[in-house]
Amino acid sequence: MSKPESDAAVVPAPTPESDAAAVPAPTPGPATGPTPESGPATGPTSEQAPVGAPEPAAAPWTAPAPAAPPFPSVAPTSAEAPAADPWAAPADVPPPRVPDPADPAAPQPTGWAAVTPASQSGFQPGFPYPAAPTRTNGFAIAALVTSLFCLWPLALVFAVVALVQIPRRNEKGRGLAVSGLVVGVLSLIVSLIAFIGLAALGFDEERYADSRHGPKGSVAVNDLRVGDCFDQPPLSGDPGSTSVYWVRVVPCTAPHHAEVAGTVVLPGQDGQYPSRKEFGDGAEKLCGPVRDEYALDSWLVPEGMEGYYYYPSVRGWTTGDHRVTCTFQDEQRPHTGSVRTDRTKITQAQRTYLDAVLAYNKALLAEPDLDVDVAPAKYREWAKTMAAACRKEVAELSANGTDWPEAARPKLIELGALKLDAANAWDTAAKTMDPDALEREVGKADALSVKSGRLAVDIRRALGLSTGEQASDIRA
Repeated sequence: MSKPESDAAVVPAPTPESDAAAVPAPTPGPATGPTPESGPATGPTSEQAPVGAPEPAAAPWTAPAPAAPPFPSVAPTSAEAPAADPWAAPADVPPPRVPDPADPAAPQPTGWAAVTPASQSGFQPGFPYPAAPTRTNGFAIAALVTSLFCLWPLALVFAVVALVQIPRRNEKGRGLAVSGLVVGVLSLIVSLIAFIGLAALGFDEERYADSRHGPKGSVAVNDLRVGDCFDQPPLSGDPGSTSVYWVRVVPCTAPHHAEVAGTVVLPGQDGQYPSRKEFGDGAEKLCGPVRDEYALDSWLVPEGMEGYYYYPSVRGWTTGDHRVTCTFQDEQRPHTGSVRTDRTKITQAQRTYLDAVLAYNKALLAEPDLDVDVAPAKYREWAKTMAAACRKEVAELSANGTDWPEAARPKLIELGALKLDAANAWDTAAKTMDPDALEREVGKADALSVKSGRLAVDIRRALGLSTGEQASDIRA
């Protein structure tokens, strides 16, 4: 009868096919259960239980026979103790306890063990590079648009802001921003060049201003002579101001903008340089008769040609130059020919007629700029001047000693009667105090002046004078 397996391990006998000795069973000891390395014996046992014998009671636990090692080993002799299984679990170590997650008292896992299946790790699956941008930066568009309109300060600011925002926001528009930046820089360069050029012209103007030598082909204003036709050079300023020192003289048969009527001398101001208003008042008072004498026939003066004057600079005034140059000038368009009336080349009848209508023309041009209801006193004063001018014209045209052409005599008689009627109408207007009635009386007198202007065209034609381009505007 064989011993139970719990008391002694069975040592398998070597088989004829194997030259290796069987591995001895490990010494019995406490164990917690079968280990992964243990397993049933591979060879037959030396003793077999008889058939039908009852099975022995199972021990509380038995260590399974170890598996054959991967290489043969030498069986120990009877005198030697069996070697311990290096793969067996320690007898005194209890089995590991698996904590229950539902138990709040159980120790909670830490580290990677604490990551639940529903959690997300720091590295998420997705694109290995940032997603493609889908939006265009607004500052990039603004940079390009403002640069095209030469608004280079805004273009540069918008371009820099766009280049900073695009990589941060992952937006499109880098090309637009770069284009706006380039165009803005080019606009800045062009602006600087233009500024330098204008500054150079300004420096040139200062250099030529009140110096002894002006630009090539120019003449100093105070060196102009009566009858000279001229143009202002590009370096000159506004007419009538001290910034104009040099002009370019051209033939009167060529297109020009101005013509010199004469010069006058302003009275001294106790050695002090007059103000612009003082220059203006004195120049207008003195230049008026000079222009009237130069252009005796006012109908020969082209429309747009007006009276101007040039007064001396501070340096010239302190050195004793008090001359004022009186001119006719048109700032808008050039003219050809001269406005001068040569008294030596007109007849006695032409000269008498032109002298007679001169005072009336001057009074007519002195009409107040305001409406009658706004400045009634000025209109009453103007009406007195018009009445006196009408009577003076009639008296000079009726004077004996003038050999009038036969075609002009009846027209002159008709003109005299019309002028007297107009003088009476102007007298009535000058005595009217009510603004509305004054406006009506001025309208009646003005209508008579219009009729006299139409008669003047026929008289001029009969006298051989020009009917001029201002025949419909000047009522002589």
